[in-house]
Amino acid sequence: MGLATGCGNSSNSSAANNESPAKGNGATSASPVTLKMWGGVPPESGPQEVIDNWNKEHPEIQVEYVRFVNDDDGNLKLDTAMITGQDVDLFVNYTISHASKRVESGLALDLSTFTDYNIDEKMGIDAESWKIDGKYYGVPTTKSPFFIALNKEALDAANLPVPKEWTWNELREYAKKLKTGDQYGFIQNMEPFVDPIDSVLSQEGYAKADGTSNLDHPLVKQWLETLNGMMKDDKTTPPLGEQLTSKMPVEQVFLSGEVPMLNIGAWLLRSSNNFTDFPRDFTIAFAPVPRLAEAADDYVSRGGLGDYISINAKSKKQEAAWEFLKWYSDGGMSPMAAGGRLPASKDANQDDAVKSLIGDKSDSYDLDSLMYVMFDNQTPTYVRSLPQEVMDLRSQEYEKYFLDSQSLDQTVQAMVTRHNEYLKQNK
Repeated sequence: MGLATGCGNSSNSSAANNESPAKGNGATSASPVTLKMWGGVPPESGPQEVIDNWNKEHPEIQVEYVRFVNDDDGNLKLDTAMITGQDVDLFVNYTISHASKRVESGLALDLSTFTDYNIDEKMGIDAESWKIDGKYYGVPTTKSPFFIALNKEALDAANLPVPKEWTWNELREYAKKLKTGDQYGFIQNMEPFVDPIDSVLSQEGYAKADGTSNLDHPLVKQWLETLNGMMKDDKTTPPLGEQLTSKMPVEQVFLSGEVPMLNIGAWLLRSSNNFTDFPRDFTIAFAPVPRLAEAADDYVSRGGLGDYISINAKSKKQEAAWEFLKWYSDGGMSPMAAGGRLPASKDANQDDAVKSLIGDKSDSYDLDSLMYVMFDNQTPTYVRSLPQEVMDLRSQEYEKYFLDSQSLDQTVQAMVTRHNEYLKQNK
């Protein structure tokens, strides 16, 4: 994979001199340091290859990968493991809210203690979104594009172009034209489901100038109305209740050719490259996530950088963990691109990453649109930073609306009321 080498030379030279590889690692050349890295990606989707590549070249520091599922239960399992002193040396944060909570709990190491790696210089301006109280408690390692995956043949049959920028109203029209029989025209992975609200409020502010909730912003209401219309009137996207109760496997539904548009992130590539479990006979094209605002200049898209890897503040092997993290960030992680995770570092070899991203399946993708959403789209990005409590209260209320148990106005008012209570308690 043409992986970056040469990082961690101090460890290598120490080991060669029969000394401890790094101060405080508690190891000699006869007893290698063993690090445990916890992450949410299945090992076969890149992590194991990364670990194997490192372990072959670094006998003095061996790494084991521990998978946790990136959901509420999985994140609780990781936090519990750290709090109770189980073996966790490095761990991946998938949201800034999770990272912030871990910093508050004293679980993530302040990386300013290391001075030999400039995160801002390596990762660029988007890294700033991951600073917590002005400091880095992890390295944001991946580019994290979100997009609408499209069945290119279905678009061609409906005489629809692949958009490079569009609105939710335009997507709604596409869904109507692409709907066939009882099938839907559009489905969504639940992880980015609420992103349209955050693309607005990350810029406008979650609170107004007077300190009260901004969840009654007109575009929040528009998002609710648009999706509800697609669910109930157009019948072009599944009712939320149906999707949640059936635990609809949206990737499988899209890749089977059943539904022609899917709102998802770059992890789709993990499945779309897997023709054994997800055989398909159509080309996948890619479009940016649509915007609520009419003016393109007012739009920011979720994305930026992700996979924020921290070192456990309680680990006794912090320097060894740092050697691995630098190597991982600068290109060692290239095999992760097979699952849609592109290296963020300017020193990583992007050609290797793209080869890993699509493997031998390049003829099954519309490469122009793929390269556009992965590399060329210049729309500004944001990283979701809303506290989990606000995420939860908001989803509890809009779910009632989509389930027909409260009106649009009641829903907006309930979100505002509960958010105001939260803001008062957390002044």
